[in-house]
Amino acid sequence: MKKAQKEQAENIIRLLGNVHDGIKKAVERGQYDSARELLSQCQESAIELGETIEAIEGEGFATVSCLEHYCEAVYQVYTLLSQPVGVNASRVYKSLRRALIPVENSVKNDIKIRREAVFLPYKASMWDSLESVWKAADEDPDCDAYVIPIPYYDKNPDGSFREMHYEGDQYPEYVPVTWYEDYDFAERQPDMIFIHNPYDEYNYVTSVHPFFYAKNLKQFTEKLVYIPYFILGEPDLENEESIRGMAHFCTVPGVIYVDKVIVQSEAMRQAYIRVMVEFTAKGREVDAEANRKYWEEKILGLGSPKVDKVLSTKKEDLDIPKEWLRVIEKPDGSWKKIIFYNTSVTALLEHGEKMLTKMRDVFLVFEENKDEVAFLWRPHPLIKATIESMRPELLGEYEGIVRAYKEAGWGIYDDSVELDRAIEVSDAYYGDWSSVVQLFRESGKMIRIQNVNDIMEYC
Repeated sequence: MKKAQKEQAENIIRLLGNVHDGIKKAVERGQYDSARELLSQCQESAIELGETIEAIEGEGFATVSCLEHYCEAVYQVYTLLSQPVGVNASRVYKSLRRALIPVENSVKNDIKIRREAVFLPYKASMWDSLESVWKAADEDPDCDAYVIPIPYYDKNPDGSFREMHYEGDQYPEYVPVTWYEDYDFAERQPDMIFIHNPYDEYNYVTSVHPFFYAKNLKQFTEKLVYIPYFILGEPDLENEESIRGMAHFCTVPGVIYVDKVIVQSEAMRQAYIRVMVEFTAKGREVDAEANRKYWEEKILGLGSPKVDKVLSTKKEDLDIPKEWLRVIEKPDGSWKKIIFYNTSVTALLEHGEKMLTKMRDVFLVFEENKDEVAFLWRPHPLIKATIESMRPELLGEYEGIVRAYKEAGWGIYDDSVELDRAIEVSDAYYGDWSSVVQLFRESGKMIRIQNVNDIMEYC
């Protein structure tokens, strides 16, 4: 039984106890019709409570049996008051109280609280930011965990919604997916809701359905939890400029409206706290000590599930696509060195046409060395949507680059949801700064950041 349901059962029992007081007073005054009416109400409430508990806990549950005995005691008192000759009000009260105590004890001791946790990913490729937390909840015998992929929209340059996307069919087979329209948040009131999209309406490129904005979800749960879908380079807490540079990751609805924020490390927690303390105090009179305490309790540096996923993924357990193996394997069956190439949204927005030139040059160099090195290109999953929304003049050229690369067939193009697979099979990272860099650091593999201004610097 969920916590709220158990609390409701306890409230009903307290209400029955209060009604017993009313029955005693009615008998003392000789108001037997009123007393019988109150007894009928007790009977109806007990039957309804028993049906609710039986539906949740199953037939023959201990509390239901106690409620049946209670109903029998109520009926006996009702019969007694039908012919009220020498009825003692105190004895009536004690009889009802004796029958209610076992019900009260059974609700308290026999009914175990089951928590309900809901996970709301939107892009399947970002599921790794929630997966290890979901696994822990799913393995907890006292928790019911639901994975509910939610729809999202690409945005037009003016901020209006374009086409809707739903990726519920792209999750691993071991993840049971619930259709988002089949879960009634208002009725279920889950104990916990986990999100990884913090932006609500403030993302220029995409938006989850407005129902799933953090400020709306807050009304349906006692604990709304935000876990970033990205990880960042560790902050330098001695460098104020470094801390200020993080502000746009922190001052978002997914931090402001939720009950808990889980970040990748204690250093990142301290950075978030400093940013949010300053942000929430700016231009307002606040209790500085209470403000800091609020953010210290709200933000937890427990680690990132993305790191858990990467470190738990083993090469021998992976299902490597045949088209990948054609690029990776040498004629003798051994593997080439595999280079993970990452192109980010930020670099493309900053450098535009120059970034596209850089990409062509990178492809040329690695194509020339394809017999010794396998090239795995994994662009940011939102890069095309970003171009469409914010750099539409580059779209045709970018799509031409992607099309030519795929058709050439000398390298791997990975737009799957399995980032961990690509990291595990790769020997080194090359490309833009992004959260993937930190994952490669955690795996102990070589990293090199590309410079858009240097052509063929790595030959």
